[in-house]
Amino acid sequence: MALIPVAEAQARMLALRGPLPRESVALVEALGRYAAHDILAGRTQPATDLSAMDGYAIRFAERPGPWTVVGESAAGGGLDRALQPGEAARIFTGAPVPAGADTILVQEEATRDGDRLTMTGEGPPAIGAHIRPAGGDFREGALLLAQGSAIGPAAIALAASGGHGTLPVHRRPRVALLSTGNELVPAGEPTPGALLPASNGPMLAALLGTAACIVTDHGIVRDDREAIAAAFDRLAAESDIIITTGGASVGDHDLVLPALEQVGARIDFWRVKMKPGKPVMIGTLRDAIVLGLPGNPVSAFVTAMLFAKPLIAHLLGAARPVPRPATARLAKPLPSTGNRAEYVRARWAEGAVEPLSGQDSAGLAALVQAELLIIREAEAPPLPEGAEVEILPFA
Repeated sequence: MALIPVAEAQARMLALRGPLPRESVALVEALGRYAAHDILAGRTQPATDLSAMDGYAIRFAERPGPWTVVGESAAGGGLDRALQPGEAARIFTGAPVPAGADTILVQEEATRDGDRLTMTGEGPPAIGAHIRPAGGDFREGALLLAQGSAIGPAAIALAASGGHGTLPVHRRPRVALLSTGNELVPAGEPTPGALLPASNGPMLAALLGTAACIVTDHGIVRDDREAIAAAFDRLAAESDIIITTGGASVGDHDLVLPALEQVGARIDFWRVKMKPGKPVMIGTLRDAIVLGLPGNPVSAFVTAMLFAKPLIAHLLGAARPVPRPATARLAKPLPSTGNRAEYVRARWAEGAVEPLSGQDSAGLAALVQAELLIIREAEAPPLPEGAEVEILPFA
C-alpha cells in the first residue's frame, strides 16, 4: 500500500464515522466539548440599562445641577419611580438606571450635602456616559454559540448569561489504549537485558486526558496474534476508539494488522507520508475506529497530535477538528526535506522558533524540551534563519 499524505489520511479518518450521539449536560460538564447545535440567547443581556460606575443617575441636559437626591438604585433592585426634572438618584455599579435618567455622574466628580448634589468635576463627556445599554451584549434570540464551536470557560459564562443551565453536546468518546511488544514491561518494574518500560500508554493517557474523553489504558499485550486479536475483539465492544502503539509495521513480530484482519476489521489505510510516524494505520472494527500508532515514543506523540486528538474532536462534533497551523519565524536554519513531510520538534526562543537538535524518533529527553512542531512539506528547500514556517503548538 502506497504512502498517503497527512491531509488525505486525516480526511479519510474523519470520514469513517460522524459525531457521537447527542446528550444534554450541565454547563460545567460541557467544558472541552462542542455545541451539538446552535445555541440561541433565551434572554437579553443586560435586560435593562445598567450603571457601569458608582455615582449618580442624572439627566445630561441638567449639568452642572444642582439636583435633589431622591433615592438610590443598587444591583438587583432599582428605584421605584421615575426621576423628575432636577432630581438625581444614588446609583451603584450594575444597578438599573432609573427612568427619567440618561447619564451617570461618577461619584469622584460630585459633592453631596444632605440631599443636595452638585457637580464638581468636568462631568460626563456625553449623554449616555457610564451606562451599559439594554441588549448591549446580546438580545434574546441572538446566536451565542454556533454548532461545532468549542465550549470553554467563557462560552459557559455566555451560555449561562443567555439563560441556559444545560447545553447540547455529543457523548464523550471512550478511548482504549493498548501497547504491544514482548520487550515492554509496565512502567516502574525492573528492565533487565533488552526489556523497556512501557512509556506510550501513560504518555497518551496524559496527552488525550486533556480532551473531553474517557481514556483507559489496557496495558501491554504480548506479540501473539491470538492474544492481540482477543484484545481487539473485547475492546471493540466497549470503545469508540482503540489506539495501539507498536506492531503495525511489516516485521515478523508486527502482528497488529494480521490480528485485526482475523477479527474482521476493515483497514482503510496504512502508512502515511510523514516523518516521524510513517507506520500509522486506520481502520474500523464494528463500531470502533482503530488507530495504530508507531511504537517509538516520539513518533507516537507526534502522530497522536495529528490523528488521535483530531479524531476525538471530530467525534465530539467539532466544526474544525484538525487545527489550523500558525506561523512563526525561524531562529535557526533548517535543511531541505526528503520525500516525506517532516514534523520538527522545536521550542520558542525570543519570539522565534528554534528546532531542537535531538530529532530521533525515540528521543524523549529532547521531546520534553519541545513546545511545538514545525511543519515542513516533502521535498521542501532549505530555509534560512528568519524564514516564515507553519507551526503546530502543543498547547
